[in-house]
Amino acid sequence: MKTSSQEFRQMQRERIMNTKPWLKTKGAVTAEGKAVSKMNALKTSPELHSVMTEYKQLMAQQKEIQNTISHMR
Repeated sequence: MKTSSQEFRQMQRERIMNTKPWLKTKGAVTAEGKAVSKMNALKTSPELHSVMTEYKQLMAQQKEIQNTISHMR
């Protein structure tokens, strides 16, 4: 049976609905596990991710300073 056939899809759908795997998963519990899980979704290198995070923080600080200066005028 082809995996793209309607019958296969229906059988797969029924198997999934019978087992309901989403009810059995817990996900990451510890801080270390959550950090690993977070990095799994990264589409870039961890180094680039840290640079981008730092850049975003600097841009937020700059915006905050600009807002403070504009309110002083």
